[in-house]
Amino acid sequence: MDVVFVDPPHPATKTPEELLTECGLRTQRRSGPGGQHRNKTSSGVFLQHEPTGIVGEATERRSQADNRAIALQRLRFRLAVEVRTPSVLDGPVLSEEILLREQYRGNSMKMSDGNDAKPAILALVLNDLHASGGQPSAVAPFWETTTSSIVRLVKSHSAAFTLLNAIRSHHGRSGLK
Repeated sequence: MDVVFVDPPHPATKTPEELLTECGLRTQRRSGPGGQHRNKTSSGVFLQHEPTGIVGEATERRSQADNRAIALQRLRFRLAVEVRTPSVLDGPVLSEEILLREQYRGNSMKMSDGNDAKPAILALVLNDLHASGGQPSAVAPFWETTTSSIVRLVKSHSAAFTLLNAIRSHHGRSGLK
């Protein structure tokens, strides 16, 4: 899996409104389930984050507004997994990221996918794991939580877990199960 390095702040930590200003929107008609009204409007939504080229898409709903919200959430999770910014392990980080870290420090890291902060927290944890060579035990103290909480958060998103195991493999560590 390719990882893109960008200057902070991490795009997944931006508000949805801020992130949308960096995205191109494309709509299109899609085939598939949905009944006789499925193809009467261009309800499929593709959001491309212009600085990175990463795309979030949603075509399963008949409402363009619903698909836009789903595409934005998918884009934020893709950005969380595929984009890296400096970690606290690398040195000082931006104040916006510090505030987010402080808000979730000491947290059990149990979050639903519907939690707007989850892609941002996942991105920051993955930055830390990338900087630490994939060692959750080295990251947990910075978050004042357990190694299990870090692993549970990363496991909750399969692409993030795949990335963590790729990082571990790159550093000669065995994969987590």
